Amino acid sequence: MSDIQKAMALLITTFTKYASKEGDKHTLNKEELKELLQNEFGDLLCKANDQTAVDRIFKDLDTNKSNSVDFSEFVNLVSCLTQMCHEHFIGKQ
Repeated sequence: MSDIQKAMALLITTFTKYASKEGDKHTLNKEELKELLQNEFGDLLCKANDQTAVDRIFKDLDTNKSNSVDFSEFVNLVSCLTQMCHEHFIGKQ
């Protein structure tokens, strides 16, 4: 597999790992999202331990107002964070 294919597989595997903990296996509830943010994004999202921040992130991600975060909404988060990191590193060159 190419590096991009490996990255895609890792996103799917990671999402599934957390979504599979409770209820609907295809979406993240707020607690699953919080755990994912804390464990997988760590220092990148320093507010992952702040419940108010997690509530806001959840609300912003849940664009279809289903009270859960589906894979598409999760990928939007990863995409936005990736763009921010890219811009940060380009600015340092």
